[in-house]
Amino acid sequence: MSHTPLRSVLVLGAGKVGSTIADMVAEAHQIPVTLADQHPAIQPATQPDDALVQHLQLDVRHPAALSAALAQHPVVINALPYFLAQTVAPQAARLGVHYFDLTEDVAATQAIRQLAVGARSLLMPQCGLAPGVIGMLGMQLAGRFDELFDLNLRVGALTRHATNRLRYNFTWSIDGVINEYCQPCEAIVQGQRVTTQPLEGLEQLLLDGDTYEAFNTSGGLGTLCETLQGRVRNLSYKTLRYPGHRDAMDFLLHDLRLVEQRDLLRQVLDHAVPHSRDDVVIVHASATGLRHGRLEQQTRLARVLGAPLRGRQRTAIELSTAAGVVGVLELLQRGELPRAGFVSQEQVPLQALLATRVGHHYAGLREAAGPGPDVAQVGGTAGRAAGRPSTEALAALA
Repeated sequence: MSHTPLRSVLVLGAGKVGSTIADMVAEAHQIPVTLADQHPAIQPATQPDDALVQHLQLDVRHPAALSAALAQHPVVINALPYFLAQTVAPQAARLGVHYFDLTEDVAATQAIRQLAVGARSLLMPQCGLAPGVIGMLGMQLAGRFDELFDLNLRVGALTRHATNRLRYNFTWSIDGVINEYCQPCEAIVQGQRVTTQPLEGLEQLLLDGDTYEAFNTSGGLGTLCETLQGRVRNLSYKTLRYPGHRDAMDFLLHDLRLVEQRDLLRQVLDHAVPHSRDDVVIVHASATGLRHGRLEQQTRLARVLGAPLRGRQRTAIELSTAAGVVGVLELLQRGELPRAGFVSQEQVPLQALLATRVGHHYAGLREAAGPGPDVAQVGGTAGRAAGRPSTEALAALA
């Protein structure tokens, strides 16, 4: 695989995550970034006189305008709402532009995968946190076992101070939250791929002394079910929340039947649930199986906090999401990804992502220096995780 020079990058969507992606690309690679949005003037983006990040007013629903913008850049990162993925990806594939996005939508990913057949460029959706980095982590843990019984992946984007009855403030897209709470979920149960219902599978977890609940949500596994089918007995992905949140959302969605009126649900949530920038991202994974004839469990727990980026304070979910896609962008630039076709997240070794210029945002997922779970805080607080990956770990990733 050859080196792919990055002369410029187009980022679609100048919201919280999109503007963070633009700044992270500019800081890590020192190359021009075009940050495009239908209404860029009202978005919390970078300073207007920024030499590296330029702003463009663009409505991607206008094919000619989208095509003209794509034609000026070798790479596009789509940070727009999930339902616009199938608008942008076909144009990128037609023009031979490398395409990345953050979607958790299963149907959009399937459509992009079909586009990738015979494509002249790389098409890589689901490049955020979950789906995204969590799939890399799951694949790394899966590779540690001779026979894998259970792989449980849990992720939560939480406000640090939840005071309302929902025990939740929005730290990322309302549309994304609604989509993952309403769409069917994938899992592997006793070796068989199954479809489960969102908000079901409620469980309580005690993680580093704090109590959380977890329940099924859609899209977090990306393509991992397909990849690990036949290699794991049970695979599940669940979202972490503070106890009580699931029951409140179940009341709204099913008792009040707002699952049938998602536009109204969005209006209710947007009106009543505040947004918060004081957040924490929690990543937890556990794998159980046989190693050298002995039953073992390996776990990983990391917390990501907010931190400054190019002179602005960024939230944990902004940094963790942006680092996922900017990291794989660097791997493309370094020639460590294919130059064409579909690439899933679990094809990327976690250690490769951690070795990129933005990998420090996930420092808590590095190999533990000693036995036991790897627990760390990264971002605003120095991590407790330590150590380089062992020779055995690197061999497992090869």
